Amino acid sequence: MLNKIKQILRTKELRNKIFFVFGMLMVFRLMANIPIPGIDIFRIQEFFAQNQFFGMLNLFTGGALDKVSIIMLGLGPYITATIILQLLTMIIPQLEKLYKEEGEQGRQKFNQYARLATPIFAAVQSYGMLFFLKSQGLIGEMGGFELLTSILAVAGGTVILMWIGELISEKGIGNGVSLLIFAGIVADIPNNIRQAFISYDPSQLVPYILFVVSSILIIGAVVLVNEGRRNVPVSYAKRVRGNKMYGGVSTYLPMSLNPSGVIPIIFAMSLLMLPSMLGTFLKIEFLTKMFSNMWIYGITYFILVFLFTFVYTAVTFDPKNIATNLQKMGGFIPGVRPGQPTEDFIQSVLNKLLVIGATFLGTVAITPLIIQGLTNIKHFTFMIGGTALLIIVSVVLDTIKQINAQLEMYEYDD
Repeated sequence: MLNKIKQILRTKELRNKIFFVFGMLMVFRLMANIPIPGIDIFRIQEFFAQNQFFGMLNLFTGGALDKVSIIMLGLGPYITATIILQLLTMIIPQLEKLYKEEGEQGRQKFNQYARLATPIFAAVQSYGMLFFLKSQGLIGEMGGFELLTSILAVAGGTVILMWIGELISEKGIGNGVSLLIFAGIVADIPNNIRQAFISYDPSQLVPYILFVVSSILIIGAVVLVNEGRRNVPVSYAKRVRGNKMYGGVSTYLPMSLNPSGVIPIIFAMSLLMLPSMLGTFLKIEFLTKMFSNMWIYGITYFILVFLFTFVYTAVTFDPKNIATNLQKMGGFIPGVRPGQPTEDFIQSVLNKLLVIGATFLGTVAITPLIIQGLTNIKHFTFMIGGTALLIIVSVVLDTIKQINAQLEMYEYDD
């Protein structure tokens, strides 16, 4: 571990990238503490502490929501825009072609569409949030100009946050959006620990231990599944070009147990928040009560995570493209004919892996709800929630892999 740190510090380019990431995360935390003018933060924080739905939402903004800061929406509007566009690829052929068949240039254009849609979603969501806070008596009357400036401030904050995420991806190391979500979750953990100690009851020692043990088990399971692979053997036929022979080697096509990462959970949470938000905003008692029921919420959450795992993988992982590329390069899976049979085989293996991965993701997502129902302790719910732990562990593992890959590359260059 110490040797790795020394290597990083000695490698100027990698060191600069990591310092850049830390610098951007500091800007993010600074922005999270800049409130919209004229807001009574303490009343809002008290309200959020008593509301499970907004407590979870606040966790993923790193506490920016209960401060009503200029980035109180976090990356929610950007994620929403990306989700909608990716789902539209399944029904709009031109968009599917752009995303899947036009290579890096097509994906850049696709991402540009998501960027352009983000300010619109941010403006709509910020208006909805401010309207809700006003309806709850948490903020005073706002004139037209005040409302407009507040919406512009929040929408602008979201766009800046999106830009910071892209800068981290381009100039730093790791995935910028994932690192910002990770930083937001980690930033709120000390507050959760403090609340847990304040409200600690010695008679509930066993449930507290159960929470700690469950979080350790979840971390272990996340590491196992994230690192789990099914290696599909691939052989390359021998080819002679001039006086040289190419191919004749065997390798593997690694297929992950969880190819979609944490995205299905983020998608499911975004969709699951919609009924709760509508019920709260529009005062629809039926929706509010239905999604306050732990069992309805948990079962719906599990089903959505399970389905989104398949949907998102279908959008991002294309067996046909893999089979075509293998055939072009003279590769084949032993015992399977090239072309359509190879595509069908890869799809079959993928479906089996996805059943395991989707079941795991769904189980991790609802485990804290089950434990909370059994122990009736809510203080750790947000801190060790399966979703939060999954994101934290996944981002840490992915970032470590990227750092190791960069170290190997620089060592090779030297």
